[in-house]
Amino acid sequence: MNRRQFIHRLALAGGVYALPRFMPEAFAQTSFAGKLLITVQVRGGWDVASFCDPKKNVSGQKIITNWSKTADIGTAGNLRYAPFAGNKVLFDAHFSKMLVINGVDMQTNAHDTGVVCSWSGRTALGYPSLTALYAAAVAPNLALSYLNFGGYGQTAGLINSTRIASPDLIKNIIYPNLNESNNQSFVEDADWQRIQTLQIQNMQQLVADRKALLQDQRNRQNLLSAIQNTDSLKAFGALMPASSDLQAVRKVNNTNANSSIHQQIQMTLLAFKSGLTVSSDVYDGGFDTHDTHDTEHAAALSNVASAVDYLWTTAEQLGLANRLLVVIGSDFGRTPYYNANDGKDHWPIGSYVIMEKNAGYTNRIIGETDEAQNARVINPATMTRNDSNGTIIYSKHVHRALRKYLGIDNSAAAKNFPLNNTEDFAFFS
Repeated sequence: MNRRQFIHRLALAGGVYALPRFMPEAFAQTSFAGKLLITVQVRGGWDVASFCDPKKNVSGQKIITNWSKTADIGTAGNLRYAPFAGNKVLFDAHFSKMLVINGVDMQTNAHDTGVVCSWSGRTALGYPSLTALYAAAVAPNLALSYLNFGGYGQTAGLINSTRIASPDLIKNIIYPNLNESNNQSFVEDADWQRIQTLQIQNMQQLVADRKALLQDQRNRQNLLSAIQNTDSLKAFGALMPASSDLQAVRKVNNTNANSSIHQQIQMTLLAFKSGLTVSSDVYDGGFDTHDTHDTEHAAALSNVASAVDYLWTTAEQLGLANRLLVVIGSDFGRTPYYNANDGKDHWPIGSYVIMEKNAGYTNRIIGETDEAQNARVINPATMTRNDSNGTIIYSKHVHRALRKYLGIDNSAAAKNFPLNNTEDFAFFS
């Protein structure tokens, strides 16, 4: 590594890579021991008729699923699933952790709007993701409170998200004086301590300059806090495996060579284990299957099934499984029938799968769709179909219930972004 690269690492060590929201007390919190939230964002619009809301063909009607020509709907516990792709292995292993919410109307066929609706609870822009809201409510001052690997990660100014495009970059930030090629320091430890001391002194002088613009003062205060608290990231760095091991997780587990979701999950769980992170968005694509739907969807669903299984297996190994709440969803669903190219197009009715270990509300299905995948009306109190006294389930209902279940519905962050005129569904009772 040359001198220029070392200087670049030194700048990264100042914390410009990932900072929480502007505040003098940045990084005041050192760890978190509560519930850990992950969203698995399935990008492109998934076909729930071939996943958690299985549909068989109706005699005399168009073909809705090719798999049902030769197979029956699968069951695991109280759940029903399509015997397609990797579904059987996933549902058989994890049905006891699953709450399936079917017949959710995302109110759109447009990807951008569907993503916003699915992960913020409304179709209009401006609201934070559930993960951002949770991190802001329960742990705003952790160094890596909210991770986002892609997908919807709007923070609405409540908190900054951290993007880990490269795991190696985090190591460079935490250990800027370490030459990984030979595991030696670039400069002597005593000299390195003097460099850090001078950094802090210089930044303190800049922070004390009251003639600076307010934005500059805030940026300088944040940078000072980051420099002073770089050590807080070492709990995360100590857990990170070698780069070759990180890549092995990606190569061995993925059924889609272009996917990094297993690695995203690995990084998320290690960040959770460090105590520095409370929420994360992981994502995977390949679901916008307007052509050759079955082939492409089978590969995409298999990859997500493998990733979710990996998530729970690894969480058990790390002692985190009892703290996880996992929310799986997509932009919307796909049309009940195939198009001329053997694909399926956009359809507003989709599903959520919410997972938690040892929870009383799991191994259950809520919500219904008819044979043509139209949402049924559900009574919020009884959670059963009631055409005369019920409502379609919308994403706002799921988000409102999740906010309450996570205990953040009365937080200052949530009150700034209310979900008004929204019925209360007892999803978690």
